[in-house]
Amino acid sequence: MYFSEEQKERYARHFVLKEFGEAGQKKLHKSKVLVIGAGGLGSPALLYLAAAGVGTLGIIDYDTVSMSNLQRQIIHKNQSLDIPKTESARREILALNPDVRVNLHDIFLTPDNILPLLKDYDFILDCTDRFEIKFLINDACVLAKKPFCHAGVVRFGGQVMTYVPEQGPCLRCLLGEVPKNAATCKEVGVLGAAVGVIGSIQALEAIKYLTGTGELLTGRILNFDGLGMNFRISKFPAADKECRVCGEHGDIRDLTRNRNDYTPS
Repeated sequence: MYFSEEQKERYARHFVLKEFGEAGQKKLHKSKVLVIGAGGLGSPALLYLAAAGVGTLGIIDYDTVSMSNLQRQIIHKNQSLDIPKTESARREILALNPDVRVNLHDIFLTPDNILPLLKDYDFILDCTDRFEIKFLINDACVLAKKPFCHAGVVRFGGQVMTYVPEQGPCLRCLLGEVPKNAATCKEVGVLGAAVGVIGSIQALEAIKYLTGTGELLTGRILNFDGLGMNFRISKFPAADKECRVCGEHGDIRDLTRNRNDYTPS
């Protein structure tokens, strides 16, 4: 790949990173990342991935921009109110870096449509806020052998983990089934800056995976407490042999036959 003079200036600080350099930038340019959710987590993730020069970004979201989003969903602006979040995000991405190709998927994820959406991407970011959808993403990525980064945030903190096929546990290994009566940001609140921290870490995980740089949060969960400004990493190096999707005798092999697993109770 030949870098134009404008690209050389844009990515100059990447080029001088000895662990990254022009080779890493070329890998990013060829990569495709799918971001599921253009909200609080997806906003910083999309902006940093676009700024980094990821060649293709896919965005899945079915919602429109509302005033209550703007406290934390920094990719959206006042002038974007009531338009689809996918389109709002696309405008800001191209304003930041016109080199990026943006694919919009203005839909709600279901067991019927998720697998075809994953197939063209190299890495997936779960930036959603419902456990039912998180488990759907997890199960689909495991079945499709796609690496992905999970994250969740509530109040002042959150967590991040990365799944790479055959290199560690998936989300279902750790949690088993969808947690019942889990607190939501709408119910208990969330600090926008805390979401920004976690979404930025997701972008970093994607960049590291795509360029082969550094150590991923595979087999590990990073927990962040913004009130105490504490980061803690817990290790879970082995997959659960009894996991329903990645275990030796898992029963989840066809998402459409397990619809109840992904339906809110």
